[in-house]
Amino acid sequence: MLRTRELTKRFGAHVAVDGVDLEIRRGALHAIIGPNGAGKTTLFNLLSGELRPSAGTIAFGGRDVTRLDATSRSQLGMGRSFQRTNVFPNLTVFENVRLAAQSRTGDSFALWRSAAALAGVNERAEHVLDEFGLLGYRSQLASELAGGDQRLLELAITLATEPELLLLDEPSQGLSPEDARHLIDRIGTLAARYTIVLIEHNMPLVMRLAEEITVMNFGRVLAHGTPDEIRANADVRAAYLGTRA
Repeated sequence: MLRTRELTKRFGAHVAVDGVDLEIRRGALHAIIGPNGAGKTTLFNLLSGELRPSAGTIAFGGRDVTRLDATSRSQLGMGRSFQRTNVFPNLTVFENVRLAAQSRTGDSFALWRSAAALAGVNERAEHVLDEFGLLGYRSQLASELAGGDQRLLELAITLATEPELLLLDEPSQGLSPEDARHLIDRIGTLAARYTIVLIEHNMPLVMRLAEEITVMNFGRVLAHGTPDEIRANADVRAAYLGTRA
């Protein structure tokens, strides 16, 4: 579904992503891990169109999207979450999701028509909220939700855009252990229906969910394989622990 070739991003003399070749199989849950500063989030920003590469190519669904911006890639079926929760705090939970669903219709810019009259959009928003256990909070402002529920709302917003591919950037960051477990269960459910690429520092989460793992270090791919192969890789242990023991 997603492929990069020699993908590179330079910031002056610093090479944040250095010739990365990456292949994401359709239907897989693929984790990208690595020490702090390995280039993971920069890679995500390149994949989603937030950044333009200095060199290399990105193909999504067989189409070259290297020069497309984030909005265009979203319209093609890429959904992205961020390290910091990204919701509209002064809108209700329902309005947050309804706006996302409306962005996929021809009525996105029907400025003089009441959004409440868009029956299909409202139905889609309610379905997604129900799926995430948030329907009971539909009238609350997003800012009033607890941190774990705000993370769920962000995922609901992403799914309301009807993506084929989900790019999830450290979804458990800042969550309590209980909220993180709840989120892990939710992501596991989504993995049965979506292709997911996950950046995550929570190793139990990664090893429990991922089918394939790519390890980055200093902007390059250090290793790729199954969870068992990554656990046994001496180079990966050295990158994380500073030792080959």
